[in-house]
Amino acid sequence: MIRAYAASEPGGELTPYEYDPGQLGDEDVEIQVEYCGICHSDLSMLDNEWGMTQYPFIPGHEVVGTIAAIGDHVKDRQIGQRVGLGWYSRSCMGCEWCMSGDHNLCLTAEGTIVGRHGGFADRVRAHHSWTTPLNDGVDPAKAGPLFCGGITVFNPIVQFNIKPTDHVGVIGIGGLGHMALRFLKAWGCEVTAFSGSPDKEAEAKELGATHFVNSRDPEALKAIANSLDMILSTVSADLPWADYLATLRPKGRLHIVGVAPNPLSFHVFPMIAGQKSISGSPLGSPATVSKMLEFAARHGVEPITELFPISQVNEAIDKLRHGSPRYRLVLKVS
Repeated sequence: MIRAYAASEPGGELTPYEYDPGQLGDEDVEIQVEYCGICHSDLSMLDNEWGMTQYPFIPGHEVVGTIAAIGDHVKDRQIGQRVGLGWYSRSCMGCEWCMSGDHNLCLTAEGTIVGRHGGFADRVRAHHSWTTPLNDGVDPAKAGPLFCGGITVFNPIVQFNIKPTDHVGVIGIGGLGHMALRFLKAWGCEVTAFSGSPDKEAEAKELGATHFVNSRDPEALKAIANSLDMILSTVSADLPWADYLATLRPKGRLHIVGVAPNPLSFHVFPMIAGQKSISGSPLGSPATVSKMLEFAARHGVEPITELFPISQVNEAIDKLRHGSPRYRLVLKVS
C-alpha cells in the first residue's frame, strides 16, 4: 500500500490516505519519495480550478527520491538511484513529437497529478523516461521545484537560443521569476526585472537582475523602449501587453509561462513592423530537464525554498494560498 495525503473535495483538507497501486508496469519505476515541492499548480488542481481534477486527489509533481522498484523492461535506471519527477509522468514515445525529442509536446502526455496519484506520498510511480537522475552538485532538498518551476523558465532559454549577449526581461519576482533571474544571470545575460513592488529591487538585483523597473510606472516602461531581446512573463495576471511589446527590439519575443486569466489584447501593427513574436511553452522534454540539472549543478543555481514536514502539509498549502512564500515550498517526506 502507498501512504499519501489526499483531498476528497475541491479545496478540501489533505488527510492521510492509502491505496493499492497494483502491479508495476514493465516500463515504469516506483520512487521512494524524499522531498516534494508544492507548486501553485497543485493548488489549482486541489481547487479544481481547471475542471479536470479527480477525487480523492493526491497533489505533488515536484518529486525527488530514490528508485525503490523497476519494471521488467527498464534498463537505464537502478534501484537506489536518486531521481526527480515533474509535471509529466508519461508520454506515448511513438508520436512525431516524442520521436523528435519534444516529449513535452506529446498530445497524450500524462500529468503526474492528472487522473492519477501524485507525490504527496511515500511512493509514486512514473514511466522511467520521465524520471531524471540528479547530478551530484544538486541539493535533493532543494531540487524538487526545478522539475516544474525551474524547467518552465529554463526551457525557453534553450528553445529560443538565448545568447549570453542578449538582454532579457523577467516579469515577476516570485516562484518562477526568481529562478529565471538566477538562470539568466548564470547564462551571462543582461537582465531586467519587472515588478510592481519597488521594495523588491535590492532582492531582484541580488538574485541576478542587472536592472529593475517598477512595472506600475508607465513612464518607466517607456524609458526602456526598444531595448530587450526577450521578455519572460512568469505572472498569472493581466498586464498592459502593448506596453511590454514596445520594450522589445526588432525580432524581440514576449514569451509567456504564467497563465494570464484573460485573453491578451494588443495591436498587431507594431508586431509586424518590428517582426516581433508572442509565444508560450510547457515545461520541457526529459533531455532539456537533464541539461537544466547539469547547468544548475555547474553554476550553483538553486531555488530559494522553505521546508515543511509532510505532517504539516495543510499549513504549507495555507501559506501558499494566503501567505508570501520565499519562494518555493518543499515537503520533507522521508
